[in-house]
Amino acid sequence: MRTVTVVGASLSGLYAARELRTQGFDGRLVIVGDEPHRPYDRPPLSKDFLTGRAGEDQLALTDTEESEELDAEWLLGVRARGLDARGRTVLLDDGRTVSTDGVVIATGASARRLPGDELVGVHTLRTLDDARALRAELTAGQRRVVVIGGGFIGAETASSCAALGHDVTVVEAAPLPLLPQLGPDMAAVCAALHRRAGTVLVTGTGVAGIRGSGGASPGAVIGVELSDGRFLPADVVIMGIGASPNTGWLAGSTLALNDGVLCDDGCATGLAQVVAVGDVARVGGTRAEHWTSATEQPRVAVGNLLAGRTVTAFRSLPYFWSDQYGARLQFAGRRRDSDTVRIVEGALDEGGPAEGGFLALYERADRTTAVLGIDRPRPFMRVRRELARNEDPVEPAAL
Repeated sequence: MRTVTVVGASLSGLYAARELRTQGFDGRLVIVGDEPHRPYDRPPLSKDFLTGRAGEDQLALTDTEESEELDAEWLLGVRARGLDARGRTVLLDDGRTVSTDGVVIATGASARRLPGDELVGVHTLRTLDDARALRAELTAGQRRVVVIGGGFIGAETASSCAALGHDVTVVEAAPLPLLPQLGPDMAAVCAALHRRAGTVLVTGTGVAGIRGSGGASPGAVIGVELSDGRFLPADVVIMGIGASPNTGWLAGSTLALNDGVLCDDGCATGLAQVVAVGDVARVGGTRAEHWTSATEQPRVAVGNLLAGRTVTAFRSLPYFWSDQYGARLQFAGRRRDSDTVRIVEGALDEGGPAEGGFLALYERADRTTAVLGIDRPRPFMRVRRELARNEDPVEPAAL
């Protein structure tokens, strides 16, 4: 294999490039990225970067020395628009083509949007440019902020906006924020974090529309209309309603697509010498939009790419973390709705975590299936390691 092309200058794309060199690939390495930026860390965008505690230099994932060691050709600010049927040529939207022997698809995902996103004051938060625009608006005076979506991005962004002194309302269609991830008992704790910080939490209703001021196009946002008829005045609206995998450029290829690029348990696609990693990859039936997956999948994917077949399966205990209102939430494991949850360290205080946080275990048939820690990093990591050791190796594929 003389040339490998990594499509996506993302976190997972960078890790794939590193793995290629680490695992002995010494041929031509091409990295294609639709953004003009070198790979950067996205989690701080909704936290320290938005509040001004971190600058752009602190987001960078590579430095000059590492870039030289990678010895890669960086094609930035150009979007891939196609992959030929055999997976041997990557087509770029500026007319260029890249002939290649292997492809790592790491194109990530894009923020979902609602009608009205063209209005001045309406934002998503997925990229560095998104964060730049939002930060500039949030530092220009006090604003009435409506965050649509109470998931991780929505909650973290709401937390940052509250820390900056804005009036914040979070709209969540589900009865509680983070209900699918944590279950009702622990999702109620996250709801309490919002309330304690003075954030207004509106749940159980969707968004009917985003209203603009009218007049000169495109106009400025003035508020959000809810499905139950209420109207929330707003100067800034942030859409945190999830992300869609970036697979449009693969239309016309022979790759199987279904909410991501379909892969086997080893991140290999149906095309020889083509693998996928990160937010765009559905590995063994699961697409995980978490930092940990994006950094762990490339080792397996690259090993199988260089071997020419799947010789190693990706096995990893699901793990994610989130910083909200000064609290660090950490979760690991495979929770089911039928699991019971109990607090084994710390306690609750008025529905939220007491000082010092707590550790909660999810259990099923006398077996611990998952763990949630709030400001309890050491005991959380102990249980996480134990879960990883005891996990049945067959269970991930079965689930």
